[in-house]
Amino acid sequence: RPQAVVSLPQLQGTVILAFDVSASMAATDLQPTRMEAAKAAAKDFVAREPSGVTIGVVAFSDSGVSVQTPTADQATVVAAIDRLTPQRGTSLAEGILNSLKVIAVAEAGPYANDYYTNPSAGASPTPSPSPVPSGTHAPASIVLLSDGENNESPDPMTAAQTAANQGVRIYTIGIGSAAGTTVTVSGFQEHTQLDQATLESISQTTGGTYYAATDAAQLHAVYDNLDTAVVIQPQLTEITSIFAGVSLLLLIAGAITSLLWLGRLP
Repeated sequence: RPQAVVSLPQLQGTVILAFDVSASMAATDLQPTRMEAAKAAAKDFVAREPSGVTIGVVAFSDSGVSVQTPTADQATVVAAIDRLTPQRGTSLAEGILNSLKVIAVAEAGPYANDYYTNPSAGASPTPSPSPVPSGTHAPASIVLLSDGENNESPDPMTAAQTAANQGVRIYTIGIGSAAGTTVTVSGFQEHTQLDQATLESISQTTGGTYYAATDAAQLHAVYDNLDTAVVIQPQLTEITSIFAGVSLLLLIAGAITSLLWLGRLP
């Protein structure tokens, strides 16, 4: 069958789902827990994404851990989300910085150096990218799902500025309620509540948006405005239908011409 290279529009981009997996995410002010509600909404988002968008998963507590590098294989992404469980403290900066590293590796292609959460001491440091012009954004974004209670260094706002310098928007999703609730951590009871101000500052610094997910329904609605891009990509496409359509038009034109000139159909 005839084929040709045709330039077609395609939605492309990289989305990193950065999950707060600190102990406070086991709180039940979002049913059944903050963690399980966030996971359910994220899996729904993955199922609705077009094939041109690759999705990665980064889990962070007091350190960033790459769970799944960006892939278009939705089953692989869902399996990575299912493995998430509450861990220790919260470092929002670690979640942001490790998400940026995963994006950098994904954009470098399959022949770049592998990404490790804890690189060996002898590894060469990766040079810092130059800041992009203000208002410029790459077709890559981070969706940061957290209650915002940062209790570990480094400073999350410094990490947010790093993301802004690289043109990566961060969409923050506040998990939990302002009133908060009490959770049991290592036998001790701790009060935990949503830190909306920190999450809003992170999103504003990067040109993203803050969403308050006070219930599961809102969580499912926050994924519709992510920063992906429509690009024109050459693809090898079967063009049999085009030839068939042209042939049909020629046949009809011939029939009409014969009817007008000869008074009969051929």
